[in-house]
Order: sequence, then C-alpha cells, then structure tokens
Amino acid sequence: MGGSSLTVFAPSPLLTITVEAAATPREEIHLHAGGQGFWVARMAALLGAEVSLCSALGGESGAVLRGLIARENVELLSVECGTSNGVYIHARRNGAREQLARTESKRLSRHEADELYGVALSAGLDAGVMLLTGVDPATVLDSEIYRRLAGDLRSNGVRVIADLAGPSLKAALAGGVDLLKISEEELLRYALTDSASVGDLLEAMDRLHRSGARTVLVSRAEEPALVLDGSSDRYLELTGPRVETLEPRGTGDSMFAALGSGIAAGLELEATLRLAMAAGCLNATRHGLGTGTRQQIEKLSGHIKIEQLTGARGG
Repeated sequence: MGGSSLTVFAPSPLLTITVEAAATPREEIHLHAGGQGFWVARMAALLGAEVSLCSALGGESGAVLRGLIARENVELLSVECGTSNGVYIHARRNGAREQLARTESKRLSRHEADELYGVALSAGLDAGVMLLTGVDPATVLDSEIYRRLAGDLRSNGVRVIADLAGPSLKAALAGGVDLLKISEEELLRYALTDSASVGDLLEAMDRLHRSGARTVLVSRAEEPALVLDGSSDRYLELTGPRVETLEPRGTGDSMFAALGSGIAAGLELEATLRLAMAAGCLNATRHGLGTGTRQQIEKLSGHIKIEQLTGARGG
C-alpha cells in the first residue's frame, strides 16, 4: 500500500498523561498525543499511508503536543490558537483505568476556524482522500465547517470518509461523504435507531445513505460489522476471529484508519473492509489505542469473512 496519501481533519488533539502501575514501586508516567484524529492518523501511517494531520494547537499543552506528534510518522499541518488543547490524566491500577483530572479544549475563534479550514482544504486537495474525525467537546468549532469541507472537497474529486456523530455528522452528510463509519453505540445514543436488532440497524443505515453517505459501515463491538454498499446496492456482514478483548477503546479508530488507508491505496471495497475489520480486531487484543503493526493487520485480514445478507439489497 505504499505511495498512498491521505489527510486527517482533527480540530483539537488532546495531551494524555498516564500513570502506569500507580502507587506501586513500578509506577511510570507516560505522555502521549491523543484524541480520535491523532490515533487515526498514527494508525494510517502504520499501515503505510503518507499522512497529514490538520489541527489547531495552543498553550502549554499544544507546545508539548507539537513535540510528541513530531516523533510519529505524521506530517503536522497546524494552526496556532490562543487557548490550550485539552489534557487528561489517567492512572492505571491493577489493569483498571481511572481518570484523575481533565481539562477541555476551548472554542476556536472565527479567525482560527477559518485558518484551520483553509489548511484542511488545501491538504485534502493535495492528498485526494480526507478523513473527517470529531472534536471533544463539540463546542470547539461550529459543526457547519464539516458541511463546507465535505462539500467543497467532493466537488473537486476528493474522496471523503467520516467517523462522526451528532451535529458534526448531520453537517457532513449535508455536504456528502463517500463512506461513513459509525458504531452501533452511537446510533443508539443519538436516537438514529430504535434498537440494536439487525433489521433496525439496516433501516438506520438506509436513512444515513439517503441523507448523504454513499456507503455506510456500522461497527458492533464483538458482533459482525454491517455494511451498506451504495455502489452495488447490497448489504454485507463482516465477521472476524473471536478474540479476548483487552482494550475495547480505539478499535473503531483503528477500523477507520484502515478504511482510509485502503481507499487511499486504491484497494477494492471488499479488500478495504477486510483490512478495517482486521485492524479493529487486532487493536482489541492490545493495550493502547490505535495500535498494531501493518504486517499483523494485513495477515489477519485474510481471516475476515464477508457475506452478503440475503433478502436485502440485491439479495
């Protein structure tokens, strides 16, 4: 998959501080860049893509994040903002994670948001593939930027894929996306489906398709993922090997990164879906978020089963 390039829109990364083996003689303190967008960018780079990360950084935490991101195989395209990026401090005791403190990223000014949009638009046009990730909290910037960015990029031939929920999802769909990845949990949380039954999930996917997503992937934790393939009018079910989950967080980000990497590399949809399912499956077996190796993921992708659901689209 060499030679492929993509851009990740990650408005406000987080600084993460983790105390490992807290209150024991083996206690260690680790600083990492974090947040959905950064984890996606790092995994996409591990899969061989040339990755640009579009973000706003500011304050002491922003200065630290610049140094941490520079250590990764990711090109940082940043806008300077007047407030600090969010920070959280976790302590891990006996394998359990506890949050000790957290500060949130503050709202970008209109000028900062405009600068970030310009950086992202230019980078997306250069790369040809844009991955839209969310922001925490949602008040960091107006969700309208997702509509404009998706619409402007797609009108210029850029492939846009999104892993969003809430107002930012609604905005991106209004602009149009080539592929939407969303979790079953998010569909339920934002009342996009009445239940987690397969029938209700397929109906929710249909609605998302009609709202602007050409293809939709719904991740379902340990259960098979569901796909509405808008290009061939069919539903697919993706099944991976059964594994013991060590870290459920980050599996969706790994899936999303692999989707972007596969699309950027020009893989066929089914090969891209296998790669994504394998990346999520492997992440669940590892400590840490958005982790794994390209060789392991590509090998595991051969064990992903894809079936067309009968009695559905084209069935």
